Amino acid sequence: MPLAPTRLTVIRAGLVFGTAAVVLVELLSAVHLLDRPAIMVIWFAAALAFGYFGLPFFRGLIPRLRAFWADAGRAERVIAVLLGGLFLTDLVIALVAPPNNFDSQTYHLPKIEHWAAQGGVEFYPTIIDRQLAMAPGAEYILLHLRLLTGGDAFYNLVQLAAGVGGALIASRIAAQLGGARRAQLVAALIFGTTPIVLLEATSTQTDLVVALWVGAVATLVLDERDRRTPWPAMLLLGAAAGLVLLTKATGLVAAGPLLVWWFFGQVRARRIARALAGTAIVVALMALIAGPYLWRVETTYSNPLGPDHLRDSITMQRHDPASVLINALRIAETALQPPNRPGHPPVAAAPIRGLAHALGVDPDAREITYWGATYPYDSWPPDEDRVSLPVQGALILIGAAVLLWRRSPARLYAALFWVAMLAYVVTVKWQPWGNRLIVFLILLGTPLAALWIEPLLVYRRRSVARAMSAVLTVGALAGVAAVSVGWPRRLIGPGSVLTTSRMDERFIRRPEWGRDYRWAADAVRSSGAKRVGLLQGYNTWEYPWWILLKGDDLVSLQSLQPDLPAPKIETVDAVVCVDPPNGCRFYIPQEWSPQTQGSVTYAIRPR
Repeated sequence: MPLAPTRLTVIRAGLVFGTAAVVLVELLSAVHLLDRPAIMVIWFAAALAFGYFGLPFFRGLIPRLRAFWADAGRAERVIAVLLGGLFLTDLVIALVAPPNNFDSQTYHLPKIEHWAAQGGVEFYPTIIDRQLAMAPGAEYILLHLRLLTGGDAFYNLVQLAAGVGGALIASRIAAQLGGARRAQLVAALIFGTTPIVLLEATSTQTDLVVALWVGAVATLVLDERDRRTPWPAMLLLGAAAGLVLLTKATGLVAAGPLLVWWFFGQVRARRIARALAGTAIVVALMALIAGPYLWRVETTYSNPLGPDHLRDSITMQRHDPASVLINALRIAETALQPPNRPGHPPVAAAPIRGLAHALGVDPDAREITYWGATYPYDSWPPDEDRVSLPVQGALILIGAAVLLWRRSPARLYAALFWVAMLAYVVTVKWQPWGNRLIVFLILLGTPLAALWIEPLLVYRRRSVARAMSAVLTVGALAGVAAVSVGWPRRLIGPGSVLTTSRMDERFIRRPEWGRDYRWAADAVRSSGAKRVGLLQGYNTWEYPWWILLKGDDLVSLQSLQPDLPAPKIETVDAVVCVDPPNGCRFYIPQEWSPQTQGSVTYAIRPR
């Protein structure tokens, strides 16, 4: 396939870029130079280097694309046009819509503002400890955009780039496992039309970014199956593994088995010394990339994985076979859930709950369920936090099962996919928004689905070929629906990103909060306050204050970090509080005359 070398070049470039972005943030933070002038100088130099090395690549890309198009059949051209159209539509949405994801409002994006304000990535007082303890790999990349542009206009492009890169990696893995050009395109199609992928590709979540790095580990390991691994490949493997760890540790349930496979492949080929040296390089690069952040978490919470309450809310506390089975069934049902009538429980939920009770497992037990959540959950409506993938998910699971028993180059890879699936359900609790957490497994599984489907598309019985084409079409239509009417950034219908103002779009999930936030921000700005204290709850949207009070010095007046006490309320000019009024007034002196509207309270320090 003419584009094969191009895909590897793009993957390598992505790893170099990601590693450089992370290391630069840590280095500049350490020497107190993490500011706009320093970043602009570095990016100017990077642009010159890109021009020197990258332009020849792009000049050669056009002939390769022409050769691909000339050699492609009608079905292959349709797939390429469909994928191109979907990602171009996502590009429009990503540029028009501001970041408005719930988690991003609470902790993904506020941490970037704190870093930019203090000129470093050191920890700071906050009651929302997810801003500190949740892995910051994707946010480090966003920080570059924040310092370069002064805002968030291009934030959504990071996940979009990861989505496109994931489609390229899925197609390349299919090729490495013996798939012809059509199988490679089908792999890209399945991944690129998955609703959760298309919806996250216009957001500031981090699941596509970690999927990109996990996919990079997979495709690089596959390159080394039958050869003596060169030193540059070891460096890239280490960089990919380090980026997985720094972006979202759950990705290690897949990256870990892949690296173990690589190690024993080298040992089996009697390259023990090189395998040990390569392992040392991988571990060293993981420490270089993720070590500084993990050290900060360790010294703050006495555990590199964060505070106990945060770990326990996500990770499984029961590992007996019955609990793991019920966890796996709930995760699978939520991912494969078909459209359902509103107000009616999912069809498969009742049997799963019945089996759980028969096995003596409470399906809502805190040890196996995210705190406060109740199974089941309606996951079909196209929402970026929870949308199911019944077509793509079913194709992946069937393909992985079939290829596990078929003698083919993909057999061992299929086994590793199931190992990663098992590791995930053993370690991560069911949660209503769990479908977005398995994006990296979707990426690893789509090549297996493609390898199983591709022969059926040209099967001598036309009914079989037509049936499989129809299944792929239905899956593609689900992707089109997600892009068109998906929430919270839909292209058409009420709340369209094309007809809604950017400020209203930021509060599209909570319109009533938008009115309250703006009311308080207007009053604080009118008072002339320059240093504003934040009082908030654990799930409060902090990020809108950084937009509405841009230019002010915002500090948290609460802290869950024992060694990082919050400043006193007397040190600020004004306070904004998002909490029930009684909670706000507990912190705010009465002489400050607090004013409340809805869930927001503000107060100005008396002159």
